[in-house]
Amino acid sequence: MPSEKILEQKKQVVGELTETLNNACAGVVVDYKGTSVADDTKLRKELREAGVKYEVVKNTLLRLAAKNVGLDGLCEVLEGTTAIATSADDYVAAARIIGKFAETHKNFSVKSGFLDKDVIGLDKIESLAKLPSREVLLATVCNVFNAPISAFARAIQAIVDKKGEAAPAPAEA
Repeated sequence: MPSEKILEQKKQVVGELTETLNNACAGVVVDYKGTSVADDTKLRKELREAGVKYEVVKNTLLRLAAKNVGLDGLCEVLEGTTAIATSADDYVAAARIIGKFAETHKNFSVKSGFLDKDVIGLDKIESLAKLPSREVLLATVCNVFNAPISAFARAIQAIVDKKGEAAPAPAEA
């Protein structure tokens, strides 16, 4: 039987995991078995720069935290080595970075994920991974809004230019 001190530490870890899952809008659970330290360091750096929290977790502790926040569907995949990447404000960052990493590393695989407190399958995670970044999406939306205004401005300019050509030139004295 574990000592009181170890039990308290585990309760604290479950509490922290519960809070992380509760505050996250999206997350991806992975099997990192066979990943080298150098590759793991590169992955962690890229995730950190994108504002994604990545941590290796014990399956039992993550299972308890997942049940605390209503993500019971994650419990089915909690076997072997497990790490979780969560994001508090970007829905696609974790899936995009993890998906790209998994494509180039054979031993690294995605187990499951969640989006707004709903467990999602691998097909949805792959779809999220293919979405462009938030900045690219915002730029695209701005361009869509800007296009009609630009077309209107060009049309007005063409009308003004056309009227300027049609007007008779002033007579010289």
